[in-house]
Amino acid sequence: MGEFVRLEVDGAIGTIRLDRPPMNALNQQLHLEIRAAAQEAAERADIRAVIVYGGEKVFAAGADIKEMADLSYGEMLDWGGSLSTSLSAVAAIPKPTVAAITGYALGGGYELALTCDRRIGGDNAKVGQPEMLLGVIPGAGGTQRLARLIGPARAKDVIYTGRFVKADEALRIGMLDEVVAPDDVYLAARRWAEQFANGPARALAAAKAAVDIGLDGDLNSGLRLETQLFAALFATEDQKAGMRSFIENGPGKATFSGK
Repeated sequence: MGEFVRLEVDGAIGTIRLDRPPMNALNQQLHLEIRAAAQEAAERADIRAVIVYGGEKVFAAGADIKEMADLSYGEMLDWGGSLSTSLSAVAAIPKPTVAAITGYALGGGYELALTCDRRIGGDNAKVGQPEMLLGVIPGAGGTQRLARLIGPARAKDVIYTGRFVKADEALRIGMLDEVVAPDDVYLAARRWAEQFANGPARALAAAKAAVDIGLDGDLNSGLRLETQLFAALFATEDQKAGMRSFIENGPGKATFSGK
């Protein structure tokens, strides 16, 4: 439990809860606490899916500009590298992850959302990468993950202009995957996460690795990785249980242990 970040666990769902009022600005302490929470969520067997949530009012309005404004080039190399590493710890969680977004998710806040597998926003959400308005560029994954998510042309438009993208457009171009009423954001994220509470944990981790790592290379390399991960799952209890259940009872009735 950190001062600004908590990992709350309920029914196999872990929630990484940001709590640095008023806007959850990502200062160094907060992002180090995100890293610690992500690493714990990755390691705990009782957590099968993870929600990243900023609360009822705001997800995270960006990095703490007051903290970084007067840093030197060398200091920013360290600060920015540490922030990128912290957010990448969320991306590395080998479990389904979802960002539950109310209000603003901007700059470093949206970069945090980009590390998740899915993004659910309230109809009041505003997302974007406004770093250009400060004379800089996204520095913790925005140029890379956003371009992979929505394509380079749309990503360049969002990054070049620094504009705040409203929920309806964000849904249309893929910056959000689902839009609900603001009061329903966390519940919608939990409904999605709960699908995996009793799922085949090792197969889910393998699927995530195949997609994420595969996208970093060429198609043939990705296909080889997929084959290796697929074959490796035949060493798991869940593969035996799943295929035995299919033969005996038909699809969708297996009980998985996560082993």
